[in-house]
Amino acid sequence: MIILFIDFSSNDLFKHFFGSSEVLSTLATNWILVFIVTVALCFFVGEITRNLSQVDKVWSIMPIVYSAYTLAAFPTSARVWIMSGLVTFWGLRLSYNFYRKGGYHIIPWKGEEDYRWAVLRETPVLKDKWRVTLFNLIFISFYQQLLILLFSSPLLLAAQHAETALTTTDIFAAIFMFAFILIETLADNQLFSFHLQKKQRAPHDGRFPDSLKNGFMTEGLWKYVRHPNFAAEQSIWVSFYFFGVAASGQWINWTISGPILLILLFLGSSEFTESISKKKYPAYQEYKNKLPRFIPIRLRNRK
Repeated sequence: MIILFIDFSSNDLFKHFFGSSEVLSTLATNWILVFIVTVALCFFVGEITRNLSQVDKVWSIMPIVYSAYTLAAFPTSARVWIMSGLVTFWGLRLSYNFYRKGGYHIIPWKGEEDYRWAVLRETPVLKDKWRVTLFNLIFISFYQQLLILLFSSPLLLAAQHAETALTTTDIFAAIFMFAFILIETLADNQLFSFHLQKKQRAPHDGRFPDSLKNGFMTEGLWKYVRHPNFAAEQSIWVSFYFFGVAASGQWINWTISGPILLILLFLGSSEFTESISKKKYPAYQEYKNKLPRFIPIRLRNRK
């Protein structure tokens, strides 16, 4: 692993968060440098190729990178090992799901673009090319990379309190995070199978008769909430936050910005996705009226 060094240990902001620890300051510096380089790469590659899904390609990879840097700096911390293992499991699984949907290509900057970006380009506010460029820089490349850094930041808090022994909170955080990864896996597998059958690339297996008729997913986990995969993704990182709680002893700490901003992102993303679905599928509004978005408040069977 290449470790980059810039001395920020005298910076007041770094001292506020990490005290006088040179190891922590160096670790945080490496995180920031990785963040800056990744933002620049995603922006310039997106602009050159006109494919705005560059951040999508590294969404599942960057937390693994941050965890690897943290583990290299604090190799004796059991908590950091557990966190890094769970992050790696999450990231590899999600990367595979992105790969099988065509998101990756042998030429790194190619791969399918998320269909929602094309729709977004047609909105009046992004009609001009310079506006798309600005949107790519500020929201896609910078803000989403910042969000990834923030919801990964409990790793830094765990490193800051590396001497703190494992607690019951760690155990529950690990169990819930692992469980939500499994739920997300189930949801992604169901959605992937549905789309294969919808596109006639796989035989109908009888699991999604209503969904195939309507054109959108309403069965499997989709009979409980409208976005089970989104719900699981948010729950994974809310669970991850509690590792920082266990390490610091603070139920509310600075890393809470990550899961909060992630929830807000998914609220906006799901709203935009549903606005597209309502235009494409006449029955979607009725489905939307019947089921909650993320939290399965009304658990009941639907035919």
